[in-house]
Amino acid sequence: MEKYGVGASAGPYYLAVEIGGTKQQMAVGTADGRIAERRQVKLGAATTAQNILRWIKETGEELRTAWDIQGIGVGFGGPIDPDTGVIVCSLQVEGWNQFPLRAWFQETFSLPSRVLNDTVTGGLGELYCGAGRGSRRLFYTNIGTGIGGGLYWDGGFGASSLGYVWVPDWTAQQTGAETRLEYLCAGPFIEKRLNTPGYVPEGSLLAAREKPLTCLDLAHGVEQGDPFSCQELDRVAKTFSLGLADMLALAFPERIVIGGGVAKMGEILFSRLRTFTGQCAFVADVDRFQIVPSQLMDDAVLVGGLLLAGGPVNGV
Repeated sequence: MEKYGVGASAGPYYLAVEIGGTKQQMAVGTADGRIAERRQVKLGAATTAQNILRWIKETGEELRTAWDIQGIGVGFGGPIDPDTGVIVCSLQVEGWNQFPLRAWFQETFSLPSRVLNDTVTGGLGELYCGAGRGSRRLFYTNIGTGIGGGLYWDGGFGASSLGYVWVPDWTAQQTGAETRLEYLCAGPFIEKRLNTPGYVPEGSLLAAREKPLTCLDLAHGVEQGDPFSCQELDRVAKTFSLGLADMLALAFPERIVIGGGVAKMGEILFSRLRTFTGQCAFVADVDRFQIVPSQLMDDAVLVGGLLLAGGPVNGV
């Protein structure tokens, strides 16, 4: 059994589900966030809500046969009404708009079910079992396919759409253009730029690397001191830091935890985020916050789902 939580590792057991764009995850574990068994599938970019629901039903029934599952916690990749459990919309997968997700889980598995946005769920995992432990006021965000956020304080929590903050668009032709933070900093948008003909200069180390280029290629270029790669990551980090500075000004989190695939770049990204956020933050906030990487990374939503299903989580 994988240990993230604290306390006993014996049952009762719960089911955690992460519903993403292409990658879907499911795990059985205990209310303190310990994973006992996991399943994962990638259904492809053209998948639909019905395909995802079919996999969840089939895989969930298999796990339920093997384990005495007492409840379900779900993190959904998009905006969802936490009071009704109804999905507002999906920007990635067809068929989710206004879908009653909580009711579907309860009817399909005849078990108590709780559903939240995936980033909020992942933040719960970090708060109780990861890099957010001990924080009185935490902000969790991810830089992945999209960019979401969750704010946690004194047992309460709420969602944030950090990726939809308006920021200067340094890719635009016209001066003064603005765009959404997510369109500049999320993984697919970074990689789209890197693979746009003519964007990477011929003299860059990236020009000689195998295509398609990824965020890991960008990280490699930065580590090798490639000027273009360093400039590109500086721009991404500065833009993301504007959003973090806004969050600091509005909510005063003492710790910011960042997960997602882009965060796997590690210290070459985080050192920039700390520097640029410090430059953008209100003077009274400087030196009063930490920016740290996720400890749970790909497991954050699963651990949060277990806590949501049967653990110490309040506020829903």
